[in-house]
Amino acid sequence: VSLFQILPVAHTKIHPDQKLGESVQQLLLAKIAVYLMTFLIVTVAWAAHVRLFQVIELIDDVLALLNLACMMIITFLPYTFSLMASFPEVPFGIFLFSVCAVVIGLIQAVIVVYGFYHPHLLNQQIQVSENQNFYKRHILKIILRGPILCLLAAIFSFFFIPLSYVLLGLVIIFPHLTQFITWCKTKIVGQRDEEEAHHSLETFTFYLSEPLSKERVEAFSDGVYAIVATLLILDICEDNVPDPREVEEKFHGSLLEALSEYGPNYLAYFGSFVTIGLLWFVHHSLFLYVTKATRLMGLLNILSLAFIGGLPLAYQLTSEFAERSHNEIEAIQVSCVITFFASIFQFAIWTTALLHERETLHPFARYGGKEHAFMFAKLALYPCVSLGAFFLTCLLSEFSTAIFHLMQIVIPFAFLALRIFVRISLTVIKSVMSLSRRKVVLLEEEEACLSPTAT
Repeated sequence: VSLFQILPVAHTKIHPDQKLGESVQQLLLAKIAVYLMTFLIVTVAWAAHVRLFQVIELIDDVLALLNLACMMIITFLPYTFSLMASFPEVPFGIFLFSVCAVVIGLIQAVIVVYGFYHPHLLNQQIQVSENQNFYKRHILKIILRGPILCLLAAIFSFFFIPLSYVLLGLVIIFPHLTQFITWCKTKIVGQRDEEEAHHSLETFTFYLSEPLSKERVEAFSDGVYAIVATLLILDICEDNVPDPREVEEKFHGSLLEALSEYGPNYLAYFGSFVTIGLLWFVHHSLFLYVTKATRLMGLLNILSLAFIGGLPLAYQLTSEFAERSHNEIEAIQVSCVITFFASIFQFAIWTTALLHERETLHPFARYGGKEHAFMFAKLALYPCVSLGAFFLTCLLSEFSTAIFHLMQIVIPFAFLALRIFVRISLTVIKSVMSLSRRKVVLLEEEEACLSPTAT
């Protein structure tokens, strides 16, 4: 659902004679900003759903129907975003999106109330607790924050649209903002309320070090990568199938000759698919060594996925503009920026895991582990390549989309070369270190042999 919101952005029509810089300013920037905001709001709803069903471990028919109603409203969100992106100055789009978000939050609140009314559905920690009312109030207070802000956004959409966007943005940062205020208050005033500290529920807090279900993070991420890859082939099927009448009249019935017109589009497809596939491979390799995910790692993962969702836009731009077009360089630069941020947030996940490596990482990926150096090189490859390609567009006027896509296709071989290079480098370093140690041992033995004669 969160990914389908990229479609109105990716399918933004830009006239070939219009400069992309102006188009980005007038058409794309607002849509991209709204896409990122709504993507993050959907992931906030997903995170709340994950935590909710960590509290409620069993479901009955009523909860199943309530959850189905929640999913139905969530699947309607891409349509509301299309209205927001196509008519940014008309209040109805943002009003409809906000109302849907309110309804989603209210359904989740009803699920909480129903779950606590039937305690046998709750997890064991809450079932045996004597403070179920406190837990219920605590969870409802957190779940209803978003719907309240969205309700205010819906109201203000008819009076002052920018304020509505600010309120929707607060839905994303409000939990972390309140946590920061609480931390400051604790440092200035003293310890937080003893009862709240005693009864705090780990699943419904917003500490960045709070554990997060690694399996759910991986499942959500795999779904994003799979759908992004699928969106690419949908664009190929929609835009790159020649019209039978045109084939007959213009190409004298030669389908191969007609398809040759779409050569740059096919190259763009394969290059983009390789990029998505390798970014998924890096993500999979990273979480293969992650033993415990935290909220901060989940947040960085969501930011990475938001830019992964922008790769269909990168494909559209680099395949749409003809070679030597004045928009060609700008299209490549947009693709480089999207790829850079998608990969740099993956690197940030690994860096965050290293801060608490004993709790979050397998021994192989920790400092000194046999996979540590290769993981560093693997995660640093795409940020370096995308930055390098971006600077090449600034230095070389002959840099083209064909060269850019060929670079994308060649990168898998760079991964293989990288592994060989790292292995050889580590072997050489170990050999040098072992030789130096042998020399030290030999010197010590010589000194030991000479010392009796000297005496």
